[in-house]
Amino acid sequence: MLKLNYSQIKYSNDPLTHIECDLQVADDFINRSHGLVYQVDSVLLTGDLFYNQPFVTGNFHVQADLVVPSSRSLNPVKFKEDFHFSENYTDVEIAKEEIDESDIPIVKVEHEVIDLQKAIEDNILLNIPTTILTTKEQEQGIYPEGKGWRVISEKDFNKKKDDQINPAFAKLKDLFKENNEKIHNGNNDN
Repeated sequence: MLKLNYSQIKYSNDPLTHIECDLQVADDFINRSHGLVYQVDSVLLTGDLFYNQPFVTGNFHVQADLVVPSSRSLNPVKFKEDFHFSENYTDVEIAKEEIDESDIPIVKVEHEVIDLQKAIEDNILLNIPTTILTTKEQEQGIYPEGKGWRVISEKDFNKKKDDQINPAFAKLKDLFKENNEKIHNGNNDN
């Protein structure tokens, strides 16, 4: 577990506290991720923390090798994450309005401990794109299907929708067709 001492950073003589380390995700992380991640390897964290009254602010860079489910088939897909995030840490109570208005998340530390492990794991989950496809799904446009159903692309759906006649209008079309035939046949009798 990656934990830092809040007071040590707050009262440090150095303007920045730099960290750089390889990180292992917690044993329960895969279970906690509810199927969003199958595997996490090679997590590299770099970052700097500094005191900026009333907060200790941390700016972090995370790189990780993941295996995540395809958003179409749930088949495993290798994915390289590379992202930055920042958090403010405080040992005093902050008004809810200030927390809501802050651009950077504010975290209240307990017992002088900044728990970076959970922050990194949460941000790994937050930075997984909503659409991830296997190479085959990307190249061949493969969609899942089953007995009596299949998923189609939005483009195919819109094309099919444009080509489809509303059943209510189809009946009207036939009605006009009958009226046109009666009118046409009636004109031939004259």
